[in-house]
Amino acid sequence: MNLKINSRHLEVTPAMRAHLEAGMAKIRKHFDHVIDASAFLVIDNTREKELRQSAEITIHLKGKELFAEAHNADLYHAMDSVVDKLERQVVKHKEKIQDHHHDKRFE
Repeated sequence: MNLKINSRHLEVTPAMRAHLEAGMAKIRKHFDHVIDASAFLVIDNTREKELRQSAEITIHLKGKELFAEAHNADLYHAMDSVVDKLERQVVKHKEKIQDHHHDKRFE
């Protein structure tokens, strides 16, 4: 999986990159058909203090695109939150695919 990280008003450190890659590994554990992913990390000083740090991730699956975003006072918490949201979306998408191909004759 190809992970591209963009940012606004901050520099992406190797620790941030490693943290996001570890989170994306959790998603890949559930569903390994992720083609690529793009993350966008932002510090927005015009927002309220507890919502300044935000993380957005878009993952591209075969025939589907999933998006999630999260805001927090701490960027690492925002990254964790957005990965959790995407993980739930991926599990739901995987269940839909498996239910779609389920053969009703054997019930």
